Amino acid sequence: MKKSDFYYDLPKELIAQTPLEQRDTSRMMVINRKNGEIYHKHFYDILDYLNDGDCLVLNNTRVLPARIYGTKKDTGAVVEFLLLNNLGNDEWEAITGPGKRAKEGAEFTFGNGILSCVVLKVLENGNRIAKFSYDGTNIYEVLDKIGEMPLPHYITEKLRDKERYQTVYSKELGSAAAPTAGLHFTEDILKKLANKGVKICYVTLHVGIGTFRPVKAENIEDHQMHSEHYHIPKETADTINETKKNGGRVIAVGTTCCRTLESVMTSQGEMKEFDDWTNIFIYPGYKFKCIDALITNFHLPESTLIMLVSAFYNREKVLEAYKIAVEEKYRFFSFGDCMFIE
Repeated sequence: MKKSDFYYDLPKELIAQTPLEQRDTSRMMVINRKNGEIYHKHFYDILDYLNDGDCLVLNNTRVLPARIYGTKKDTGAVVEFLLLNNLGNDEWEAITGPGKRAKEGAEFTFGNGILSCVVLKVLENGNRIAKFSYDGTNIYEVLDKIGEMPLPHYITEKLRDKERYQTVYSKELGSAAAPTAGLHFTEDILKKLANKGVKICYVTLHVGIGTFRPVKAENIEDHQMHSEHYHIPKETADTINETKKNGGRVIAVGTTCCRTLESVMTSQGEMKEFDDWTNIFIYPGYKFKCIDALITNFHLPESTLIMLVSAFYNREKVLEAYKIAVEEKYRFFSFGDCMFIE
């Protein structure tokens, strides 16, 4: 299949720049895969679509405020670091800009000196390995003070409250981007679902910056996915297996949950406690092995995410649904509205 097979036209004004005041008041397009019917609802209506015995799987990763601005020690030049992967021993893989200022051996300070680093290595992909030193117990405390959320390039508005780019159930620090389908949930919605008999469980997949990288290969099969680390606890695996055994549905919240669950089923042949890295690429033709329904936001044209959604439903019908969403003026992307595909 070609990358252009997943293109759609999106007016710029439909790209959501800020989160809604109330998370669960976002709009929700409901698609019934059996009959093709489309319903226009709000997210709080999700209570009407999940049933006793269903299993809802959420990604509890937490976004690092990993964008920091500093100065080069010898020249005072301003540089931006986006921390990607914690390699241990206070060494991080990072994207720097401008890159030419971050040569091997270059030193930088951040936040009036409470954080500093030296560039140890320049990688082939242009990223840097840097070793950090800081005042405080750990680097996460420092990032919380001076770091900014690594919002996607299409969001140009300043985020007033860092927590609005976190899910209400975020727990495990490590993501470079939010699992945005989960941003619609409130603690009240989760409580009501649990009271209804919906089993709620969690996986952790730390979203990498590669989630923003476009597909460059015209033949999508030539695209190489970036790897992301995930963990499925035993409790979650047991709950999913029990749900399947009893005839319930497994509902993945977001493409990150979907990729995590499908990765384990693909590599292990069963759902079990597991910890690994995945670069699974799901596009039309893929046979789903775990999930029965999907809650997901509206994704960028020609992205791997819209390809995954097209694999779960149908490419032509997904693009038709996106066309309807544009006509109905849904809000798109990270802070936008969502779909429930059942």
